[in-house]
Amino acid sequence: MIIDLKDNERIDDLQRNGYQIIQKQNGFCFGMDAVLLSGFANVKPGERAVDLGTGTGIIPILLEAKYDGLHYTGLEIQEEVADMARRSVALNHLEDKLSIVTGDIKEASRLFGAASFDVVTSNPPYMNDAHGLKNPDLPKAIARHEVLCTLDDVTREASRLLKPGGRFYMVHRPHRLIEIITSLKNYGMEPKRMKMVHPFVDREANMVLIEAVRGGKSMIKVEAPVIVYKEQGVYTDEIYTIYGY
Repeated sequence: MIIDLKDNERIDDLQRNGYQIIQKQNGFCFGMDAVLLSGFANVKPGERAVDLGTGTGIIPILLEAKYDGLHYTGLEIQEEVADMARRSVALNHLEDKLSIVTGDIKEASRLFGAASFDVVTSNPPYMNDAHGLKNPDLPKAIARHEVLCTLDDVTREASRLLKPGGRFYMVHRPHRLIEIITSLKNYGMEPKRMKMVHPFVDREANMVLIEAVRGGKSMIKVEAPVIVYKEQGVYTDEIYTIYGY
């Protein structure tokens, strides 16, 4: 299929199922966090999943490649980015399995209806106003800082979207772990699995992966950490497995 590329766009190979993705050459591109979240999450046969703040659509595209869910949806507030994601869906012939919706995370449960998904995923902005300088480029600032939504907005809407017993998967920063757990519990979701991500074996964690269950009982499993690099520029075997190599 011939897909029109706009100025400053490129097509990247995802190394899975022959899938490709359209990204900005100088814009915000998906990173290791999105790939790790797609490997940590699970969508069972017949389940419906939605990704909040989907950006280029990388997470639902990778989830569709890995799992036999019934349908995948990506919600993105920036129309230009959502359009890029839709063209990636068409590029991969996934129109019957994956939908991209333009809309605000804060309105997600109104857009889709309460208890309408089995799985919710999100790679939300990590930084609030107290954490670092905002990027002057607005799309990058929206992706990295809580410009248009907060952590509470994401967890509240995830809880409302999930069916009872549904699962929420999120990647975030360890320095906000207390906020994350508090917010999840405030909205009726119980953390059930957690995995820290370390860039090197001797470095502190710089990401955390969390699974929470709507209405789940209180018990969490802390899994073995992910180590990203064996040495500078060389991934560990686990990372290659997650990427699908």
